[in-house]
Amino acid sequence: MTGSEALPSFRLGYVPGVTPAKWVRIWQERLPDIPLELVQLPAADAPGALRRGELDAGFVRLPIDRTDLSAIPLYTETTVVVIPKDHAVAAVDEVAAGELADEVVFHPLDDTLDWEHPPGRAAIERPATTADAIELVAAGVGLLFVPQSLARLHHRKDLTYRPVTGVPQSRVALSWPEEATTDRVEDFIGIVRGRTVNSTRGRQQEKKPTAREKAKAKEQRKRAGTPARPKGDRRGKPSKRR
Repeated sequence: MTGSEALPSFRLGYVPGVTPAKWVRIWQERLPDIPLELVQLPAADAPGALRRGELDAGFVRLPIDRTDLSAIPLYTETTVVVIPKDHAVAAVDEVAAGELADEVVFHPLDDTLDWEHPPGRAAIERPATTADAIELVAAGVGLLFVPQSLARLHHRKDLTYRPVTGVPQSRVALSWPEEATTDRVEDFIGIVRGRTVNSTRGRQQEKKPTAREKAKAKEQRKRAGTPARPKGDRRGKPSKRR
């Protein structure tokens, strides 16, 4: 490869709240010649970007439409309620969703939690984004349920959050186009799954032959006239009779 030739970059998408820094660092250590381009995009837009080939892979929030997409669930986040610091719930370590049934709860249009019936009393209008809902919580007119990482992302000095039980939780997954599982995607899957450079499960490691493959090779040698090793001698020499 000449100095003017550059390998194509690996485009990795990620949704708000996901921090891909540790995986990016490992990629840069193992594949320094292949630039990794990070693309942040709204959770609702990630599946479409993957299908259109705008990303090689991406961190998404489940559930998503899995048509034409592969996905490896990575971890599940705690769901929290975002509240003003002077709210009564701020005095406890954890709260059950049923205890907030009389509260106004915002359900933004970009909500990623898989609600069957959102708890609390629904606000008159749904905020367009989680950031908009955070502003309304700060104004003291309602509460908001989000994955913990989003509560941290939208941290404000006048707000806090507490874990909530009895509500859906957000699962983060690595996803990529099903028909585009390239070597680079396999490399990144290995990194995310914690494989080492010398792992026998790595893409570049030679696979050990299966029992069927061994039997097939033996049959091929037999047909070609290659003598088989005599039994009882690992070095390939006939065993001596006593």
